[in-house]
Amino acid sequence: MPNIVVIGTQWGDEGKGRIIDLLSKNVDVIARYQGGNNAGHTVIVDGKKIILHHLPSGILRKNKISIIGNGVVIDPKILLEEIEGLKKSGYEVNSDNLKISDRSHVIMPYHKIFDLSNEDRMGNKKIGTTGRGIGPVYEDKAARRGIKISDLLYKDYFSERLKNILVEKNLYITRILNQKPLVFDEIYNEYIEYGEQLKSYITDTSLLFNSLLKDSKKVLFEGAQGALLDIDFGTYPYVTSSNAGSGGVSSGTGVSPSNIDEVVGICKSYTTRVGEGPFPTELNGKVADLLRDCGQEYGATTGRPRRCGWFDAVSVSYSIMINGINSLVLTKLDVLSNLKKINICNGYKYKNQILKIFPSNFEVLRNCEPVYEEVDGWNCNLSDKNSGNLPPNLKNYLNRLEEILEIPIVLVSIGPSREEFIQL
Repeated sequence: MPNIVVIGTQWGDEGKGRIIDLLSKNVDVIARYQGGNNAGHTVIVDGKKIILHHLPSGILRKNKISIIGNGVVIDPKILLEEIEGLKKSGYEVNSDNLKISDRSHVIMPYHKIFDLSNEDRMGNKKIGTTGRGIGPVYEDKAARRGIKISDLLYKDYFSERLKNILVEKNLYITRILNQKPLVFDEIYNEYIEYGEQLKSYITDTSLLFNSLLKDSKKVLFEGAQGALLDIDFGTYPYVTSSNAGSGGVSSGTGVSPSNIDEVVGICKSYTTRVGEGPFPTELNGKVADLLRDCGQEYGATTGRPRRCGWFDAVSVSYSIMINGINSLVLTKLDVLSNLKKINICNGYKYKNQILKIFPSNFEVLRNCEPVYEEVDGWNCNLSDKNSGNLPPNLKNYLNRLEEILEIPIVLVSIGPSREEFIQL
């Protein structure tokens, strides 16, 4: 297997965790390159649901190296709880199979305060963040006032840096938010202890990546959020705060683009979105309720019900283009099994125009109406199916998607567990 990137082609929740878990058995290294614990990747192993937030999904495989790259932001408390939870479930997590970039930035208490206060201030124009402090920590990183996880290993330096940062943060907290100031000693002692507990995992992963690649090790790069949430190419401003697409791999790991061989896109056989923002194919009513209930469409991180709609080929085609996707995995086909008719959006109507290209402007996108084509459903259980006995109407659906998207669908999921896939 070559070095591959696995990314979601929609607004997240496409089933990346399962696909990464599936593909990880054929690679040596699995790496996260962006996002934070706002991600929630769900994998079902032996009937048990496991939700990962910081850790790459490959951590569930034995004899693999999992790496958290420099593009990831880390909440040390949550990461330690996640590590401990996996250990209690019988999984091996140690400094041999988990490496954390010394350049990863740390989510601090004030980041969470700012995240929640910003959402409250926006009212009905809120972004719909998870409130985990992800946006503010990336903001501090860009403004050169962030704290890296390796800073926690140097007590004097961390003390000096935290004191200087808290002066500014407490001014905002007390004078703008009218809250009590944060106490230096409490934060300092807490985070120094986190550094002590994590220090065996922390290393220069850019050197490690390139050493592994030089030794011909195969690497799978894992995106945390969907491509339509990318800070540059997503539905701005209703996006995440990092580059969720394939372009984020190099900046988030220190691996050259020349070392990436293939980009695999993951998308659902319908579309979902958590939080606010434009969603042209969104449905309300019985079909939306059916998709949500049958697909268990509730956020793995927040538990929020996901907004549901028909497959949006306009947005997926855009994701394929900007990310250089070579092949597609289609998940949750089983959710559509009880529908007699299924719609595919293959264009948008904007005023008197039919758009085939995904709009870059927010005002245009939020005023687009979907243009649908209808196909017949297959109306049968898929649990006993394989590539040789797929229902004709299901084959027609897949073939039509391939025609519109101009890319092969290589794998489909027909159930929630690790084994319920059909290779095409």
